[in-house]
Amino acid sequence: MSELIRFYRKMDPAARSSFEVLFLYPGVRALCFHRVAHFFYKLHLFFIARLISEIGRWLTLIEIHPGAHIGKCLFIDHGCGVVIGETSVIGNYCAIYHGVTLGGVSIESTKRHPTLEDHVLIGAGAKILGTITIGTHAKVGANSVVTKDVPAHTTVAGIPARQL
Repeated sequence: MSELIRFYRKMDPAARSSFEVLFLYPGVRALCFHRVAHFFYKLHLFFIARLISEIGRWLTLIEIHPGAHIGKCLFIDHGCGVVIGETSVIGNYCAIYHGVTLGGVSIESTKRHPTLEDHVLIGAGAKILGTITIGTHAKVGANSVVTKDVPAHTTVAGIPARQL
């Protein structure tokens, strides 16, 4: 938890103290709810996992499916409207801004959501859709719609997203 708080303080110049981040940042609370929900999800206690997830969504306005795999230190800034789908995989030290969707485009019960590798930044309102991979240190511009893989160390923006 202390590493997460340090990461939030590094990513947000408005963060005045660790105490403030711990108690007042919805992204931190959403991740705490997710860690508990994910624990029950792995035990196949799906109802309990979804219940905990729904309580977290109600309190934070951030929806993270309990099946999503999230690495250490995910920064969710502001958070309102963030949706992370069931088969999403998020690497370490990623940043997601408000209104981002990591969504699926299929109703099959296979991997259908995006994978974010380490150190990815997703701008506000971006929609990352389907079984695609956003490479290490890649950036996705605000309000972009991404439906194809993004190579590592690349910036994309637009609808549809194109490399800058």
